[in-house]
Amino acid sequence: MAKSYAYLLLLNSPLPPPSSLSPSRHHLQPRISFPQTQSFFGVGTGTKPISASMAEAQSSVRKEDIIIIGAGIAGLSTALSLHRLGVGSLVVEQAESLRTGGTSLTLFKNGWGVLDAMGVGNDLRSQFTEIKGLCRMVIKSDDGRELRSFRFKDEDESQEVRAVERRILLETLANQLPTNSIRFSSKLVKIERNETGENLLELEDGTRLSGKIVIGCDGIRSPVAKWMGFSEPTYVGHCAFRGLCFFPERQPFEPRVDYIYGRGLRAGYVPVSPTKVYWFICYNSSSPGPKITDPSLLKKQAREMVKNWSSELLNIIDQTPDDTIIRTPLVDRWLWPAISPPASSGGVVLVGDAWHPMTPNLGQGACCALEDAVVLARKLSDALKLGPASVKDALRSYGSERWPRIFPLTIRAHLVGSFLQWDNPVVCSVRDNVIIPKLVRLGPMLEHTNFEFEPL
Repeated sequence: MAKSYAYLLLLNSPLPPPSSLSPSRHHLQPRISFPQTQSFFGVGTGTKPISASMAEAQSSVRKEDIIIIGAGIAGLSTALSLHRLGVGSLVVEQAESLRTGGTSLTLFKNGWGVLDAMGVGNDLRSQFTEIKGLCRMVIKSDDGRELRSFRFKDEDESQEVRAVERRILLETLANQLPTNSIRFSSKLVKIERNETGENLLELEDGTRLSGKIVIGCDGIRSPVAKWMGFSEPTYVGHCAFRGLCFFPERQPFEPRVDYIYGRGLRAGYVPVSPTKVYWFICYNSSSPGPKITDPSLLKKQAREMVKNWSSELLNIIDQTPDDTIIRTPLVDRWLWPAISPPASSGGVVLVGDAWHPMTPNLGQGACCALEDAVVLARKLSDALKLGPASVKDALRSYGSERWPRIFPLTIRAHLVGSFLQWDNPVVCSVRDNVIIPKLVRLGPMLEHTNFEFEPL
């Protein structure tokens, strides 16, 4: 087994102008503190919001200029990018509050550049540890040897890598939005387009919305993508356990990523903050398997897989709170030219995982969603000043600009995962004794983190 860097699996403004949006969303409120109770439209993480009244559910169609489906990373970053450009939007989220479950994700310099443009980069930097380097080692049952070690700054002085808690990232983005920007408990059940070209949405509670522009940010199982004709994401043959370990005093690890490679099995861990460490285990499986909701069982299964591996990894798993452990199948969607539908249809467009789910082997899923958000927001902001025809052109331009970046990254992430999950002993020996120690160079592997965009 080998402990290695390779590719990362870090499973992985002005006020809006007047419009048809409600007046309360035109006023930028001070930062909110996520109280334990909240209004139906509030941005919080506490108790269940007040349900919409029957009168609202049975009312006529409510008109909005821009409706964003999903309050995840893609949805909130798109809403915030638009807001920074003076464009209002309504985010509808099916959950009762921000979905702050999950563990951690990796952001490279392209993601941090976008967060800086949104005005939240420094706030997040102050809370998370910068990763200075990577260490690789071969681990066997009775000994271990280091294959390679790298330092990010030695390869690229401008590189910036941090693991970020998903919960804090979502709360930080939501905190910057005007009051009443997010409507919770609002599951989309139907979408259609009327004869005038407006997009009609029906929510589970009976509320009907009409949006001139609908932005689907509703994740890998996106109903909006399905309505647009996209296929379901494809299972790639690997599943991953993930967890967030908590050390009450202080975590003892250096600011680096540690990877362990075996045969059809790999693991890694990285400090997130002074008290937290993120870890993952990725394993081959012919099928996704049954969904398991008991976190204590997930911990038991994860530990069993690596019971003969590094004692540091086992200790991290042991100290992980059960409720932070998840297991997910890894999926992606290859956007073949002339075969896959375009990113937009009329006034409906996709962002992030809803459009291009990719495996986390390059640590670029969240970064690409952030990139999508800032590119789309800039194009929409400029087009809205010119009229409906310009908006459709802007949506098409967004897809044309983003596809040449997204498609190769999706394929590359898939191939890297296949390489790292090899289980043939001869092939693994070549990987561990030739490819990793003698051929791999970090700098070229991270060229995809170079991203330029027009500032907000």
